[in-house]
Amino acid sequence: MRIDIITVVPELLESPLSHSIVGRAIKKGLVEIHIHNLRKYGKGPRQQVDDYSYGGDAGMVIMVEPVFNMINELKAEREYDEVIYMSPDGDILSQGIANELSLKGNIIILCGHYKGIDHRIREHLITREISVGDYVLSGGELPAAILADSIIRLIPGALTDETSALSDSFQDDLLSPPVYTRPSEFNGWKVPEVLLSGNPKLIKEWQDEQAVERTRRLRPHLLSE
Repeated sequence: MRIDIITVVPELLESPLSHSIVGRAIKKGLVEIHIHNLRKYGKGPRQQVDDYSYGGDAGMVIMVEPVFNMINELKAEREYDEVIYMSPDGDILSQGIANELSLKGNIIILCGHYKGIDHRIREHLITREISVGDYVLSGGELPAAILADSIIRLIPGALTDETSALSDSFQDDLLSPPVYTRPSEFNGWKVPEVLLSGNPKLIKEWQDEQAVERTRRLRPHLLSE
């Protein structure tokens, strides 16, 4: 898999995408991440990529031309399955979306900034818009890192135990059951006896019951969908 991220602040993405599971996946050759500075196509000595919006609203808007040029440059080198724009009003990122995108080959992620991007980019260049929640951040870089992480950890070989992702929350539209580790008792707080029983059938039944109970209590809408 190859992920190309277009941004005006590449420094924000360097650390989140260089360590832990994502960093190891890159070192294993399972994924390539290329971060592109949109200012490469900026205008003038300041490499300007934004301008005032028509209509007089406050805030600067990323211009259509530099985005168009950069996406065209990337598309001239390879085909892309998706050109994704990180936007507060996009589809809310879910485990299902991450699962779907993990099967793709090449993806472009465009990070907005300032007041947003010229709407013509969204109309003519973007194939999908994704949000990480109903709130506004300073830019799309952190959401892009979240999206990339959610995708990459699902690529076979990215996790040390490939079955681990299968038991993540939301994989079965349920939250994960509680997890515990040693010691079995600390400060008077005990691990449930069933987990110490060594009986796989009883443990699985307990985990299933806990997953449903936690989902009903914390995310009841998942059970009604």
